[in-house]
Amino acid sequence: MRQLYFLVPGTGKPFQYGGLFAELNLLNIARKLAYTAQLVTYTVREDKTLFLPDLLQSSDDHRNAIFVITWGYDVPKLIQQLQHCHVIYHAQSSGYAFDIPSHVPILTGSRNTLGYWGQRSPHALLYYLPNLVPAKFKDLGLVRTIDILIHQRKSSQYLTDCLIPALQQQFNVFVIDRFIDDLVTLLNQSKLYLYDSTEYWSQKNVTEGFGLQPLEALACGCQVFSSVNGGLSDYLDPGFNCHKIAGYSQAYDIQRITDVLNQFEQYQLPPVAFDEYRHDNIAKRLQIIMTELNQFFDHRQNTPNAKLPFTAKEPAPTLQKRIYRSRRWLKAQIKQKFGR
Repeated sequence: MRQLYFLVPGTGKPFQYGGLFAELNLLNIARKLAYTAQLVTYTVREDKTLFLPDLLQSSDDHRNAIFVITWGYDVPKLIQQLQHCHVIYHAQSSGYAFDIPSHVPILTGSRNTLGYWGQRSPHALLYYLPNLVPAKFKDLGLVRTIDILIHQRKSSQYLTDCLIPALQQQFNVFVIDRFIDDLVTLLNQSKLYLYDSTEYWSQKNVTEGFGLQPLEALACGCQVFSSVNGGLSDYLDPGFNCHKIAGYSQAYDIQRITDVLNQFEQYQLPPVAFDEYRHDNIAKRLQIIMTELNQFFDHRQNTPNAKLPFTAKEPAPTLQKRIYRSRRWLKAQIKQKFGR
């Protein structure tokens, strides 16, 4: 197996969001599979971490390694910078409006993103590799003294400015406005978790790549009211394992939330519901995927400029032929019926 380099802009506070933690989790899983895997930063130089410009200048050894890139806005630049290397795009969000060349395989964190790239880059190799929900996210059987828990980041203006103030008049509401070290305990102390990221991602013109927080809340026994945009649709099923937030009116949201809290029962999904997102399944999938990709990069080294004879970027001639045939058929029908 080739050397793996996982690229992130940095690991400090400005970068400590879901995408970074998803990549660090994947790096650790790769190492547990005995792959030679290292973290590389490319924006900020950090102690005890490889820096991409230094790595690319050090020797030619990196040309046979595999670079895993993920930060959406940086992807086109990195693909260009690494054009002579083997590159994998680990895609979370979609909608960045760039294309991926067919020689760059794509790992997607959700089936929603898998479908997007299946349409956008039909000739790239595509794989589904879900994000990790660590085993620590589970129901600990704690007393739930918090009625409603909500992350302020990514929340819609409706939630922060309208719904939450109204709910605070009746219930104990805890708003997370900073990084929490022990989120597992906090989720286990909460009855209901609210999440609405549709507005946040719409403003950025990209999608919710995976939406880990509602899944972590479900694993910890919370009832969940959430939007169902983007990658959230992979696992959220309104009416069956969650409730759709922002449904029709604020009054109706409050009514439904009040009903759930007044009749609260810890939401016990069977453990098998989370197997897809646990370490063992992801490790098995990663092993299969990397074996295939190692073979693919062997093939690419022998046929570096190969491509399919037709591409999805060339539909116009076919479309024009169909229009031309349709017009000829229509003219023939008119002539047969009206003699002209």
